[in-house]
Amino acid sequence: MTTIVVGSGHNALVAACYLARAGHAVRVLERDEVPGGAVSTVERFPGHLVDRGSSAHIMVRHTGIIEELELERFGLRYLDCDPWGFTPSDGVGAPIVFHRDLDATCASIATACGVKDADAYRRFVGVWGERSARVMRSFGGPPTPGRLLRSFWGLDARAGGSALSREFLQSGDALLDFWFDDERLKASLAWFGAQSGPPMSEPGTAPMVGFAALMHTLPPGRAVGGSGALSAALIARLRADGGELHTGDAVTSLRRAGAGWEVTTAAGRTLRADTVVAGSHILATLDLLRAGGFAPEVLDDWQRRIRVGPGIGMVVRLATDRLPEYPGASPAESARGLQFLVSDRGQLRLAHGAAMAGALPPRPVVLAMSFSALDPSIAPPGEHQLSLWAQWHPYELADGSDWAAHAEVEADRIIAEVDRYAPGFAASVRQRFVQTPVDLEREMGLRGGNVMHVEMSLDQMMLWRPLPELSDQRVPGAPGLYLTGASTHPGGGVSGASGRSAARMVLGDKRKWRFTAR
Repeated sequence: MTTIVVGSGHNALVAACYLARAGHAVRVLERDEVPGGAVSTVERFPGHLVDRGSSAHIMVRHTGIIEELELERFGLRYLDCDPWGFTPSDGVGAPIVFHRDLDATCASIATACGVKDADAYRRFVGVWGERSARVMRSFGGPPTPGRLLRSFWGLDARAGGSALSREFLQSGDALLDFWFDDERLKASLAWFGAQSGPPMSEPGTAPMVGFAALMHTLPPGRAVGGSGALSAALIARLRADGGELHTGDAVTSLRRAGAGWEVTTAAGRTLRADTVVAGSHILATLDLLRAGGFAPEVLDDWQRRIRVGPGIGMVVRLATDRLPEYPGASPAESARGLQFLVSDRGQLRLAHGAAMAGALPPRPVVLAMSFSALDPSIAPPGEHQLSLWAQWHPYELADGSDWAAHAEVEADRIIAEVDRYAPGFAASVRQRFVQTPVDLEREMGLRGGNVMHVEMSLDQMMLWRPLPELSDQRVPGAPGLYLTGASTHPGGGVSGASGRSAARMVLGDKRKWRFTAR
C-alpha cells in the first residue's frame, strides 16, 4: 500500500509513522524547507534555537503516542515545566505559583488569594482532574457518538447527565465564578484556558479551564533542544521504518484516478498513491481538491461554512542577557513554566473585543515563556531566550493598514507588558524576532494567522470539526483521502491524536477492503 502524506506538521508525521510501521510505503511531501510545520525550531539569533510556533507541549504527553512510537529511542526527551504556571504580583498580593505538586500550589494560593480559594482549588482539581482525563480519552479517536459516550460513561453519575452536560457546556468564566472568589486567580486560569483561542466568555469553554487540573498529573513539557525536537524524533522514526520525507516539494493538486490518487507537485511531478493523508490546513486541502477537479459547488459550500476567525495572536521571540525578575519570586518559581501576565479578566475581554472589531488590543495580554531556564542548550552561555505570546490580535485591521506598519510598535508594547511586572526587563533585550498574524500565515501556512487552523468554538469542535460531514476525517466522494491536523478533532495544540486517528482509519479501511474483496 502506497501512501502520500501532504505536509509535515506533527499530526501528519504521527500518521506517517504509524503507517510506515504497519508496512505502508509512505512519502511525506512538505512545501517548506523546514519540516514540522508549527512544531519546528530554527536558529533565529546566533546560538539560539528558537521555536517557529509551539513551545510548551501539553496534550501529546497525555496521549501515549510518545511511548507507542518509542520516540525516546529517536532522541526525544522532555523536561517537566515545574512550576507549570506563574502569575506575578499585582503590587498588592503575593505571586501565585502553580506547582505540579497540589499541596504546594494550594499553599501558594492560600498566601496570595486566601485559604478559602486554596481549599476551593483543591476541590476543583479533584472534580475536573477526572473530567479532563475523560476529555483526553475522547481525543484518542474520531469523535463518533459511540466513542464519546464510552469516554464519558459513568462520569459523575450521581450528578446526573443533565447537570454534567450543563457544566461542560457552560462558559469558562461561569465555571471560575462558581469555584473561586479572587479575581487574579480567576484571571490566571482564564488566561490558561484562552490558550485554546476562544475567550472564556464563550459557551463550551469550561473544559478548557478545567484542563488546568490535569497539569497536576503531568505538567506541560519542554522538549530538549526546542519544540522541533518532537518533529525531529518523528522524522527519525519514519525513516527507520522506510518512510520518506521530501521538503521544498509543494503539492499543487489532488486528483482521484481510478482506485487511487494522482498527486501533482510544484516541480511538475505527478505521483500515484493508493491513499492520501492531507495534513495541510483544511482550506488548503480544499484548494488542492479544487485544482484536481473535485466538485466545485461542494467545495464552495464547505469553504463558506468553515470559520477561521479574526486571528488569535502574535509572538515576539527574544534573546536577552537575563531572565525576567518578578518581585517576590525567584527564577525557580517563575521561569520554568507559563507566565500569566494578567490580573483581571477585564483585560482579556477588552483585547478580544478589540480583535473582533479589527483593532489592536488596548493593552496586550501576554503569556511569557523563558525555557532557557529549563533547557540551557537553546541559548549561548550567559544569555536567555523568551517567547512572548500575546492575544488577541486580528489578522485584518479595520482601518485597512498593513501589519508591517504596526509590527515593531506592537512588539514594543508586548515587551513593555513584561517590564510592567518585571521592572528592568526591557533593558535586558538584545535581539528580537516578531511574528505578526500575517507572518504566521506566510511562514507556516496558518490561514488568517490562526494557530488553531479554524475557530475552536463549540460549533466547530468534536462532531462538528471542521464540519459535520468532514468530522470523521474522511471526505465524502473522495475515497482514500483522509484528513489530519489542527483542522480536525481534537483541534489545535500539540497532541498528535488526529494523526494517530487518521492512520488507524487508513489501516482499518484497508482491512475492511480486503475482507470485502475476499
